[in-house]
Amino acid sequence: MRPRHVLLATLIAAIWGFNFVPIRVGLDDFPPLLFAALRFTAAALPAVLVVRRPPVPARWLLLIGVPLGVGQFGLMFISMRLGMPAGLASVVLQISAIFTALFAGALLRERLTPRQLAGMAVAFAGVALLGVAQSGGRAGPAVAFLLCVGAAASWGLANVGMRRMNQDADGPVDAFGFMVWMSLVPPVPLFALSLLFEGPDEIAGAFRHATFGGYASLAYIAYLSTLVGFGLWGWLMRRYEASTVAMYSLLVPPFGLASAAAFLGEGVGPVRLAGAALIVSGVAIGSLRRRAARPGSAPPPAPPSVPPPAQAAPAQTR
Repeated sequence: MRPRHVLLATLIAAIWGFNFVPIRVGLDDFPPLLFAALRFTAAALPAVLVVRRPPVPARWLLLIGVPLGVGQFGLMFISMRLGMPAGLASVVLQISAIFTALFAGALLRERLTPRQLAGMAVAFAGVALLGVAQSGGRAGPAVAFLLCVGAAASWGLANVGMRRMNQDADGPVDAFGFMVWMSLVPPVPLFALSLLFEGPDEIAGAFRHATFGGYASLAYIAYLSTLVGFGLWGWLMRRYEASTVAMYSLLVPPFGLASAAAFLGEGVGPVRLAGAALIVSGVAIGSLRRRAARPGSAPPPAPPSVPPPAQAAPAQTR
């Protein structure tokens, strides 16, 4: 990659890593399910008026939008509202790449390589270490941690859906356009779940008392992190091999941990650092390939408000 494009890829990783700080701030003003619904609504509108819809069957918008929007973001926002630290969330979500490989093996009959299995073992050792450090034997933090792992699993399921869609399509699907149009799907179930579990009083109170910081956080995760970050990521993917670009997503956890420590005062002790290092190393091991991906292969879909996990299988979700 050219030096300026290396800097651009690093900047995108920084935007996605810092993304967890605005999420944490926004959750102080909005309940999690409502905040997730607003995030997708803002990402879709008014972008769908100017971005062409990719020529794929509508069922793929639903099959990918539900696990990505309701599963990943709904669970992640609830997890962070319950106390999952923003910095650790940026690390744990990286195991979506491992879940992608597992689901691809189970649902698409893709064979797992010894390298991928080794990467999974290392990454899940890191997850176990972080889980022990996060919970400290207390039920609340343990539930928050498990919900974050569930969010990563939901992301992996959405990745497999994206992979299958690309296999069935006549040609490469415009990932940015798909992400914009897919964002129309999650708001309906998320608003319904918010009304059911958070209630009309909490929803109304959130809008009455929301601060500038809450709305600024919403704008960051919907526009800067999703539309700008994902648009630039797709631009790089069209110019370089997917495996080359995807490795820069491994910079997201360091940026996430650093920004959470700087702006939210989250401490990062030696045990958490060790767990984070194991996860990132495991994802890197599982993502390395003997042969680089072919130029023009479909980019993995990157979630809108969270940086994309490193590739665990070709043509994932970034």
